[in-house]
Amino acid sequence: MIYQSFKFHAMGGPCELKLYAESAQAVETAAEAAMAEVQRIETKYSRYRDDSIVSRINKLAGRSGVVVDDETAALLNYANTAFEQSDGLFDITSGVLRKVWDFTSGKLPQPEALAECCQKIGWQRVVWNGSQCSLPEAGMEIDFGGFGKEYAADRAADICREHGIEHGLVELGGDIHVLGPHPDNSPWQIGLRNPRQPDQAIDVVSISRGGLASSGDYERFMLVDGVRYSHLLNPFTGWPVASNLAQVSVLAPLCLVAGTGATVSMLKGESGEAWLQTLTLPYVAVTPQGQISRRF
Repeated sequence: MIYQSFKFHAMGGPCELKLYAESAQAVETAAEAAMAEVQRIETKYSRYRDDSIVSRINKLAGRSGVVVDDETAALLNYANTAFEQSDGLFDITSGVLRKVWDFTSGKLPQPEALAECCQKIGWQRVVWNGSQCSLPEAGMEIDFGGFGKEYAADRAADICREHGIEHGLVELGGDIHVLGPHPDNSPWQIGLRNPRQPDQAIDVVSISRGGLASSGDYERFMLVDGVRYSHLLNPFTGWPVASNLAQVSVLAPLCLVAGTGATVSMLKGESGEAWLQTLTLPYVAVTPQGQISRRF
């Protein structure tokens, strides 16, 4: 059986396919199709592209709605479910907070600007009827950045399966979908990043299939007067959550579900691990002091 690794850049970060197939042609064909699928999803949903469906919806905020296709409708329905099950913490309208939080500046946002920005947040205000999405107020936005990469990992894995790939994995910027174990049935060994030393692994998990995603306070943060402020922002207050966790990694049948579970557990703050335990999904949680708790 042929093994090949394909490295590429997409969705703002390094990506890799590790695939086994019966021939070099088969593995290359599958990889090309999977990479094209990732590019398609990035083009369709990136808020950085003026021609994306997300940008179209955002541009018409306060004016009119946009009728969306079935794929986009399914993702908006997923976002709605995640919003409800997270008690409003997973909110795809909260991306507007990036306008006042600059984690490269070393400066906290002005209270007035933050308060004004928070007024533009609230998925419950979005008019979504299953086919048309409308943002009621100018300046409101939706952003698929909280789950787009995970969705793309699942779709790339689906494409590989359609091309006959049964052994391999897809990794998009740290979000992983394992198609199946190595051909000898041994699992993949996946290192989990140390939240305080991101170039090192703090733990290793064995995975034969499914989606693995992580969320942590190390991805974007700044120190101001000795206090650590992370990019994990509470959509109700606009401020970073106070948590006893520095990182959470979750395993689920889909990377999409794993990513949402990891993100919400971080947004839950002090009750994050207790909430994780209600999901009955395998996870690894790391405290700021480096203590590890796991259910794997």
